[in-house]
Amino acid sequence: MNRKENGGDSLQPTDIPSTGIEPKQEMAELPEAGPEDANASVPMARENEKAKAVEAIKQQVDADGSPWLSVDHEPRTEEAASSVAVKSVSVKKPQSFFGERPLPAIEMAPRVLFHQSRRDFLVLGAGALAALTSAGFLLPQDTLSRMGIDRNMDSPGKEWFLNKALRIDDDVAEALYSGTRRVPTYTKSQITPLKNNYNGATPDLGYISGWKLTLDGLASGLSISLDIRNLLTRFPMQEQITRLVCVEGWSAIAWWAGLRFDDLLRAYSPMSQAKWASVESSVNLDASGNPDPYFMSLDLATARHRQTLLATHFNGQPLTVDHGAPLRLLVPVKLGLKNVKAITRITYVAEEPRDYWAERGYSRYDGI
Repeated sequence: MNRKENGGDSLQPTDIPSTGIEPKQEMAELPEAGPEDANASVPMARENEKAKAVEAIKQQVDADGSPWLSVDHEPRTEEAASSVAVKSVSVKKPQSFFGERPLPAIEMAPRVLFHQSRRDFLVLGAGALAALTSAGFLLPQDTLSRMGIDRNMDSPGKEWFLNKALRIDDDVAEALYSGTRRVPTYTKSQITPLKNNYNGATPDLGYISGWKLTLDGLASGLSISLDIRNLLTRFPMQEQITRLVCVEGWSAIAWWAGLRFDDLLRAYSPMSQAKWASVESSVNLDASGNPDPYFMSLDLATARHRQTLLATHFNGQPLTVDHGAPLRLLVPVKLGLKNVKAITRITYVAEEPRDYWAERGYSRYDGI
């Protein structure tokens, strides 16, 4: 059969070679896109990608708790936009200098640990042995005997060492002393009971009728005797409420009145080379009631302190025998053992005089 018989020159579908192109009538069903529409789709896609990249950065920064970072709105290339979307923003928080840091792990071989532990044990044992030896050297012999150590360990070196240590405390207290520094004062509502803490037995009041205060070591070269009436009429009275601190560990707040020691020094000047005062009580008794004169050293710098009194009154009343009538020393910047009761003599000297408690192993300066 020739072509003419089948419709002339028209080709059958089976005769058309396959080209991979859809039939023209199917393409015609789609709306035709002009040149402007075809080109507008590219910028819109890029803008969408840019918005997504910026949103990703914002979410990442917000998650880190950091302030919002400004982003410029200049158009970027497709490669720049995609790179921003991929990279994350990391803001490192500063670490405080005093912040707690994790402890480093230390690894040590068992053999090394064993030798180190053994060394520490030996050092600890040697230190304990040295402490026991020192205690044996420093403790009183009676204490050592009670511990079962009968060997006599008293020696001049032991006494020297203890005195030296005690003197260091005195040196520090003396260096810290200031004539302008005052101890605290209190109100009458804060007054507390003050017990009779006489060294030994309380003297019988019979001594008061013949009492006199003797002054020696004066610039005049004379020895002066004053009775309580001389003191009360010649010198102005001063009052203060201060704390008396005892070396035994207790204290009390009391209201005192009397003349300033400094006023006595001005009225009866000590000799020019004098630096100390020896304050004595001849009426002092021991625990058995026998005479036991009490004597104490006081540096003149402390005697001139504005709160150092020769007290004549206690809590608004004349002193009683329990508290050192008719005249006692009150030194608030010193411990109570310096506060001599029932003073009978004051002597000014150039060198540090004898001190009752210092001769019995106590400190000499006794400052607070």
